[in-house]
Parts: sequence; structure tokens; C-alpha cells
Amino acid sequence: MKHFTFLILCLSLIFQAFSQDNRPNIIFILSDDHRYDFMGFTGAVEGLETPNLDRMASNGAHFPNAFVTTALCSPSRASILTGQYAHTHTIVDNSAPVPEGNKFFPEILQKNGYQTSFFGKWHMGDEDDKPQAGFDYWLSFRGQGVYNDPTFNINGQQVKQPEGSYTTDRLTDYAVEWLEKREKDKPFFLYLSHKAVHAEFTPAERHKGLHDKTPVVTPPSMYLTATKDSPYFSDREKPITTPVNYKDIPEWVRRQRFSWHGVDYMYHGAIPFDSFYRLYLETLMGIDESVGRVLDYVEKNGLKENTLIVYMGDNGFSFGEHGLIDKRHAYEESMKVPFLAQYPKLIKPGTVNPNIVMNIDLAPTFLELAGLPGAKADVQGQSILPIIKNQQADWRDKVFYEYYWEMAYPSTPTLFAVRTDRYKYIFNHGVWDTNELYDLEKDPYEMNNLIRSPEHQKLAQELRSDIFTWLETTGGEQIPLKRISYPKRDHIYQRTY
Repeated sequence: MKHFTFLILCLSLIFQAFSQDNRPNIIFILSDDHRYDFMGFTGAVEGLETPNLDRMASNGAHFPNAFVTTALCSPSRASILTGQYAHTHTIVDNSAPVPEGNKFFPEILQKNGYQTSFFGKWHMGDEDDKPQAGFDYWLSFRGQGVYNDPTFNINGQQVKQPEGSYTTDRLTDYAVEWLEKREKDKPFFLYLSHKAVHAEFTPAERHKGLHDKTPVVTPPSMYLTATKDSPYFSDREKPITTPVNYKDIPEWVRRQRFSWHGVDYMYHGAIPFDSFYRLYLETLMGIDESVGRVLDYVEKNGLKENTLIVYMGDNGFSFGEHGLIDKRHAYEESMKVPFLAQYPKLIKPGTVNPNIVMNIDLAPTFLELAGLPGAKADVQGQSILPIIKNQQADWRDKVFYEYYWEMAYPSTPTLFAVRTDRYKYIFNHGVWDTNELYDLEKDPYEMNNLIRSPEHQKLAQELRSDIFTWLETTGGEQIPLKRISYPKRDHIYQRTY
């Protein structure tokens, strides 16, 4: 009888081993408008502490050269889900509908045995919150959502959250609860998509005032376009230590200074710059705590070794560089994003990976990790697993960028850009204005436009040629034009058609 019982136990263990799907779990945490250097461990922001983002960098890898292909919410999110450039998936602005036939990578994971879940900001296709294909569990809200007392669409039902709820916290509550209730014998994909730190910045009650005394240090390029009527802000200014070409600052940049996205009239004068800056830091604290709660769950439940966790921002954000706020443009603080990855099986703690990575690389990376390389043949990004494994890889040496003019925010033109490890060329399309060329090694704040420099003409020609070759080879020669249904919103021509 003892031998029979032992045999049954052995068979049970063997069956369990074969029935258990041990493919890696994937957790993807996306924040909104989090710029690349606003993390404690970078040391770039005086007074900023982000212990949990620092913990991710310490336990895994920091990619300091991570970029989005379009610095705008909807196009960037669509690029993440499709692995494609905006001109390919055609979700080129925040109101463009999702085209028929566009397949997002979670659908592939779901069809191949992964439990899939989505929590947070979707913000694609006329700002709907209805459940989307590819997710077993769905929680979202309309458009940008709100920071306090939200209502969530949970699997098709509108659920008002308790009074006093803070959206960042509630999204994390639901995500952790889903992790607790998931089927333990299947791998999972969890997508936690935060509203924070999108403007207008609203910190949790516990974080209000935390940065009241944090010094506001403005960038050296903030006052290059200042006029006699421009206000001055901040406790200190970073000194100008590199040459400045005042003549060749694009006219659209000068004019945008007095607009919704410029420091002289930001949000039509609704908030002072210093308060704006400090509220951003305080709102970011909720994101850091959310990351910490997810890391704690993974570690306490024995999932750390077999779970890839990626943290990224959907685009960057300006705090006065070139006299601008927000994103959209092709300067560093707009197109560059934070990117952290933790996966003990492949990533050594404390790794700093200098390779250029992009938001279009996530879909092929997650699919390859799940054992499904090539399952989505239309991706334009590359799996980053080879560079994580330190394998010899045919890796990119430049990043391409595109932004398409929006009537809602008409002061930024259509832009195409290419950035190598040293140079950046920006092609300002459809405006009578100068293009831009920067040597990022000598001019990290992009203040010395070399576009007229005789010794740089050959380089400028080559980089411009690279942009058009990229557009030609990826089907980007036709600008996707979408119907506009609303009147003008800018402060000069408001409410006109």
C-alpha cells in the first residue's frame, strides 16, 4: 500500500510538472509624461527621491538611451502595442481611431495561453473605455481620466470608486488583486498603464507639500527666446557653458513660448511655473510607490526569477527647455524616456545598457520571451533580448522620430528627426523655417544649431537623406490625415472653424 501511495504521488508530481506552463511572466508598467532623467538615481533633479524606481535599476538594468518614435500619448501607446511607427499604424494624434485590422501583441499572448490584463489609461480611438481585444481582464476610463474619485470601466461595467480614491493607488490595488486571483499554473501578462504624471499634475493627499522647499533649477536654454515681457521663474538657473546660436532658433519655437505649451503663457496662464514643477515631483511619488507595491508582490510570492518587469514612460516632458513645456517636439527631453527592466534570469543587477532602444521594441521583445518570435510579422521594432543577453546583434545605431501637426495644438509643426549617438537632425516640415542640427556631445542642451555651419553641410545632407530613406522604406511618404470635427482651440483663434 505504501508503494502504491508513493507511486500515485510521483505520478501526480510528474503530471503537475507537465501541466505547469513555466513560460516567463511579463509585467509592463507605463507612466505618462515621465521624462528620462526625473529619477532619484540619475542625480539630475535636486531633492528628488524615487526609492522604488532606484530599486528596479539596482536589481536590473537601466537603459539611458531609450526613445519613443512619437512623443504623444496615443501614437506612442499604439506603437507599443503594434511595434510600428505612427505612420504605419496611423494613430497619429490623440483622437485618431484605431484602424480596422490593427492587431496588438496582447491578442497573440492571450491566444497562446497567457492570462492577460489591462489596468488604466488606454486613450486610443475616440477616447473610449470599452474592453479591448486581447485582455481577459479589463479596467480603464475615458480619455485622460481624473486623478481623484474616478469611475472605472471594469470588464464592461461602470464602477464608481470609493470617495477619496486616488487613481494611481486604485489602479495598483486592482492590479495586485488580479495577481492574487490569477490562475497560478499559467503565465501572465499584466499591463499597468498609469494616468500619472500627466498634467494637470495632482499628487495624492499624502504627498502634497512634499516638495514645497525643493529648489526649482531652470535649464540653460530656458531664456534664449525670452522677450522684454517674459516672466522669470525659479530659484536658480543652470549656467550656459556651451556656444549658443541665437540666430537659428526656429521661429515656431520662439512663437510657441507664448502659448499653451510655452513658459510665458503655459496652460493659458493658469499656473505659475514653480508650482507646476513641484506638483509634478509630488505626483511622481505615487508612481514610485505603485512600482514598489508591484515589486513587493512579485518578490513575496516567489515570482521574481521568472518575471520580466519593464517600466517606461510613454513620452518625455519639457520643463522650460527652449522656453517650452510639454512634449511633441524632437528635443531630448521630449523624445527620450525612462526605461528600466528587471529579469534575474537574463539581467545582472545594476546593469547600465547603452544601446538605443525604442517603444516599438516592446512587442517583439515580449513575444520572443513568450516563445513566439515572428508571431507578429508586421513589427518594425526589434526584440531587445539579444542585447540583454550580451549577444552579438545587428543593432541600430540611430533612432527615427516623427510628429504630425495637430489642430488642437497648432504651434508645433510636423517634425521628422534622426538621432545618432552624437548628432541630431530635425526637419521642420510644412513651415517657412530653419531646420536643426546639433552635436549632442558638445551641446547636450541643443542650443547651438549647426545648420549653417560649412563644415557640417555634408553631415546634414546625409542625415536628411537618412530620414527620407527611412520614410520611403517603411511606407511613410504619405502623411496620415484624419478628420477634424471640433473648432479651433488655440488662444488666438478659439472657437472658429
